[in-house]
Formats: sequence, structure tokens, C-alpha cells
Amino acid sequence: MDQALELLMNRNIVEDPLDLLKQSVIVQKYTAMSNLNPLGKIFALIGLAEIPYAEKLPMTQMLISYINQHLATPEGFSFTGKLEEIVPCYNALLFEAYSRLGLGKSPEAQNALAWIKQYQVFDRKQKTTWPHKGICKFGGCMNHVPCFIGIGKTLRALLTYQENVDASDEKVNEMIHLGVDYMLQHKMFQRLSNGRPISPHITDSMFPQSYHLSFTDLIYIVQKGQCTDDPRAQDLLQLLNEKRSKTGGWKIDYIYKYAGYLPFDNRRKDSEWLSYLYASKKP
Repeated sequence: MDQALELLMNRNIVEDPLDLLKQSVIVQKYTAMSNLNPLGKIFALIGLAEIPYAEKLPMTQMLISYINQHLATPEGFSFTGKLEEIVPCYNALLFEAYSRLGLGKSPEAQNALAWIKQYQVFDRKQKTTWPHKGICKFGGCMNHVPCFIGIGKTLRALLTYQENVDASDEKVNEMIHLGVDYMLQHKMFQRLSNGRPISPHITDSMFPQSYHLSFTDLIYIVQKGQCTDDPRAQDLLQLLNEKRSKTGGWKIDYIYKYAGYLPFDNRRKDSEWLSYLYASKKP
């Protein structure tokens, strides 16, 4: 077991977390990364944010400094640094990472949250008031129908913010309620028209996150959203049971390929990370 996972499982009783972080092979691989482009830096920070106390690492601090200087705008996080190209998924991914890293109240994170509150929609009948056309690229983040990936990533980020930063924000709580209900209308992963998976990799387990909305994200949302008993979540939970291996764990289904993205386990055997996370999320 990697020391980063050991730290996650025992974060409240470990006497010297920095010592464990230094021993972690995963952390060592992140530390060895160099010459990452902006998107690679985003993926590296997202992965590091899954590890407790990672905010104390020089690598994490360097990535945060870069993102604050180059990708954080007055309106939210932009994966290109251009305000007009803010898109829901990357704004949410970085907002969630900041919420995990103790930066949920930082100006950068609060700008991202303000964007979500003002411009993210969770309903086909609603239209965003965001005036820039970047959200109409890449398949149309909030064009005629709001992108399900953007909704899922935003909802996951809001749940993380609620748990780690501020559980009393009424607007956040309201948006979580709307977002969970919208996703449950789709049984979390199915098209309303034919019941097929909504997007690529939405039924694939992966860890840590990429911009794809994955099965791992959906299990996280169902658990944190406290809707495992909702009948509309049962297809997802049945799939969780079907994915269980003969040895009792779960395997990584898909590994995203991009410099800066580091899978925490391979696909050959049960993933210790998924087995820990999924076992704690069974209905």
C-alpha cells in the first residue's frame, strides 16, 4: 500500500504525515514531473489534492502559485488563462482541488464559486447568462442542453466544498439539491431518450479525476449527496456490485493519458484506492 493511501485511511491518527508523504511513491512521481504545460499542471494539482496534507509539499505550492498567477481570473478558473474561455468542468475541477487543499476561502476559489452560483445551470429549461462563447465550444458546455459532464463535475465540487469548507452556504446547498435531482432524473448516467450512457467513460472507474465524468465521480456524488436509498440511484449501485472483482475489490477501467495526469493504480489488479473508496460507499 502506498503511504499516500495509508495517510488517507489514517489521517486523524498519523503523528508525522509529512514523513509518510516523503515515502510515498505517488508523491515522488509527482515531485519528479517537470516541463508541464498549463493543462498538465491542472491535472497534477487535481491528483495531489486527493492526498491529505499535500498542500504542504513544495510541488503543490508551486502548482498553486502558477494557477493563481496564470489561470485564476476575476470570474473563475480558466484552463487557458483567458476569462472568456472559462468552462464549467475545469472551473469545478480546480475549485474542488482548492477546497481539498485548505484554500476554499481563498479569493481564487471564491471567484470560482461565484461563477458557479451565477452562471451554472442544472435544468434544460434554464439558459446561462454568461456572455462569452467559450462555453459553446467543445460540444457546447451550456448551449441548447447543459453539458452533463459540467453538471457532474460542478456538483461534485460543491459537495466537496460543503463537506470541507462551508456547510452553511444556503445557495450552495440549494444548488446541490437541484444538481442531485437533475442527475437522478437520468439515473445518474443514462440518456433520457434511450437509457444509454450519456458520455464516454461515464461507466468507467478511474482515479484520480480527469475532465471525463466517470463512474467514480458518480459514486462520490451519490454518497456525498446522501441519495443511496433513492430508487433512481439503484441502477448505478447495481453496476457497482457488478463491477466487483472475484477477489472482492474493484479495478481501474480507464486510464487517462496526458502529461501531468498520474493514475494511482494500474489496471492489472484490484485498485487499493478504489477498493477503499468504493467499500466505504456501498449502499
